[in-house]
Amino acid sequence: MNELDTTKIVQVPLPESQYFKQEFPKNQIVIHHTAGGPNALNVVAGWKASTDRVATAFIIDGSGVIHQCFSSKYWAHHLGTTLANNVALNKNSVGIEVTNWGGVEKGGYTKKGSFIAKDATKFYSYAGTAIPASQVMDLGAKWRGSRYYHLYSDAQIESLRQLIVYLGKTYAIPLTYIDKMWDLNSDAMAGKKGLFTHVSYRKDKQDMWPQPKLIEMLKQLAATV
Repeated sequence: MNELDTTKIVQVPLPESQYFKQEFPKNQIVIHHTAGGPNALNVVAGWKASTDRVATAFIIDGSGVIHQCFSSKYWAHHLGTTLANNVALNKNSVGIEVTNWGGVEKGGYTKKGSFIAKDATKFYSYAGTAIPASQVMDLGAKWRGSRYYHLYSDAQIESLRQLIVYLGKTYAIPLTYIDKMWDLNSDAMAGKKGLFTHVSYRKDKQDMWPQPKLIEMLKQLAATV
């Protein structure tokens, strides 16, 4: 398997006012998706427009290119929990965002009483963006509020694998696959070492969702560190 070529990471530095330039030990890697389009620069622009210091160190765009916003040894808010140890969880974790719409709806999307788009043969994001059927998976039943999900691409999954392995080695974080990472997880919320998803901390989130190819990749990680 290929290892991460750090020279190919695209640097898109956030202003120092948008994250905390403070070093803390890293116990966790947390994977997210953006609930947005494939352009990582749009994500960065959104973060720059906020004063909340909400960001992740890395973003993987729609073609699998890794973008870095600040050193992984620093931190920003990316979990947004109501837990008493929320700040500590953010300080001691490295966040990775993958550009992806998450849950989509067939035929249109109803949000706050308004109907966005209307074509029974197509899938739409909550923003009304049409998603090709070839990029959608039907889970067969609702998970975290949606039955249909925008697929993570093979290129994104491979880049995510390389980045997770690199970070696991850098910070001595165990990468053993945890079946319960797809639901609220007491170890994640307690700050124990490991690899988790945003859904491990919050029941109102869908990122990342349990795509079979993603799970297959995550199950192979432990053997690489």
